[in-house]
Amino acid sequence: MAYIIETISEWHPAWQAFFATLFTWSVTALGAALVFFFKTVPQRVLDSMMGFAAGVMIAASFWSLLAPAIEMSEATSSLPKWAPALIGFLSGGVFLSIVDKILPHLHPSLALEQAEGVSTGWRRSVLLVLAITLHNIPEGLAVGVAFGAVVHQMPSATLGAAVALAIGIGLQNFPEGTAVSVPLRREGMSRAKAFWYGQLSGAVEPVFGVLGALAVLSMQAVLPYALSFAAGAMLFVVVEELIPESQKAGNTDLATLATLVGFSVMMVLDVALG
Repeated sequence: MAYIIETISEWHPAWQAFFATLFTWSVTALGAALVFFFKTVPQRVLDSMMGFAAGVMIAASFWSLLAPAIEMSEATSSLPKWAPALIGFLSGGVFLSIVDKILPHLHPSLALEQAEGVSTGWRRSVLLVLAITLHNIPEGLAVGVAFGAVVHQMPSATLGAAVALAIGIGLQNFPEGTAVSVPLRREGMSRAKAFWYGQLSGAVEPVFGVLGALAVLSMQAVLPYALSFAAGAMLFVVVEELIPESQKAGNTDLATLATLVGFSVMMVLDVALG
């Protein structure tokens, strides 16, 4: 791992963010690839996977984004130390709330008529992809901002922490790919087509990863706002969808324990590498 960090330290932050989010996208594709082996996945497994993803995102929101944002605030802003992080955090949640109400999308366990966002005649497969894509916007942004922040050489923004965040986001992307491809296969779609739609949900991450890195490269003052914005957006996704989705079938204890495991894995990654 030390060799990998040393190698990528020589790259431009935008390239670091790009390849890191290519990795997270590839894990989404790996999760979607389960459709080649299984037509269905037991609900207990799916609930555990979604709980794990929620735990990773909760831990990443604090350890990799919000806590560094608070530390950076003291050096980059004349406002109270907590203010930039608070403004960014709430702005991220509000932004995702607005997008959630506008973008047509469908959560995997719901019927087509329960699609959210503006009314549309789009097919179920497209709406399922858009639901997971909505998750991946803040995830890609978070990874990009984390790599871009390293340039400013602040103690709380390290390359190891950015790598840890990318690994954590990648791990929790696995169930997201599965959550799209397996339901589509179960409804009669071919394996290849179900896989295509499943991996497609992660394609947005490299785009927003590069945009996030470029946004903070030349503007040190925006760092705490950008990091906390990503944290707020990610936590919105967790509370609005991942946790309710993991609990809906009644596997509450199992999903909750998986959430704790996911949180622990991300916490260890961030502390060990950051």
